[in-house]
Amino acid sequence: MKQAPINTSSELYNVVGVRFKRAGKIYYFDPNDLVLSLEQEVIVETARGLECGRVKIGPKKVSQEDITPPLKKVIRVATEKDKEQYLENQDKEVNAFQVCLEKIKQHQLEMKLIDVEYTFDRNKIIFYFTADGRVDFRELVKDLASIFRTRIELRQIGVRDEAKMLGGLGPCGRSMCCATFLGEFDPVSIKMAKEQNLSLNPAKISGICGRLMCCLKYESESYREINNELPGIGGTVQYQGKNAVVVEQNLLKETLILQLSNQERIEVPLGEVDY
Repeated sequence: MKQAPINTSSELYNVVGVRFKRAGKIYYFDPNDLVLSLEQEVIVETARGLECGRVKIGPKKVSQEDITPPLKKVIRVATEKDKEQYLENQDKEVNAFQVCLEKIKQHQLEMKLIDVEYTFDRNKIIFYFTADGRVDFRELVKDLASIFRTRIELRQIGVRDEAKMLGGLGPCGRSMCCATFLGEFDPVSIKMAKEQNLSLNPAKISGICGRLMCCLKYESESYREINNELPGIGGTVQYQGKNAVVVEQNLLKETLILQLSNQERIEVPLGEVDY
């Protein structure tokens, strides 16, 4: 399949954004002069062959910096036959999952099967799994290849990817962000929890995956900006003409808890102190 030309000029490229899985990453494709609309199912050319996806962005113009060359093409709008094949693949994935589970048990492998995915053209089956260490699955691959008569890939994933695939409810009671709208995982650090004055109890700031919750990043920049404007804990400020020490901050209320010279502690609005 001929690829769309890529050049180094300032030319803008016409693209559409296509997603293959719920909450999956959105990839740009050349619309190939097709008239496409949002939520339309399309067959696209990818590095691993033809795939069926759904239009989530565009058509729109982007610069070369926004695309990953070579820019692949949308082959066609999905036909009824394409849609039937996609549904058949999902049924096949259920069967392949059960077969693989039995083979894992037979080979006594210490691995947890998470998901199975057929490529649209059925040239490959991908088995996603987690494991604490390295797993010698060579015999397992041989068995699966002899059963399904196609290329087999076993792909080890991390706990965050596992949570994204399985879904569920987060500590907030809502469906997990990673399984509903987060296309990619951003780095999250304990510093973000500290900046928001959150309890550092792992049970309160960890998600289902056991890692720091992705939502800690959502307001991180806002808290950082507020922190830069507030006097630091332990700093000295002027309140009603007298020195006082900052012992606590309430970033959302924009108030400070001050310790006065008589050891009394009071909460005052930020606008009432000089620093």
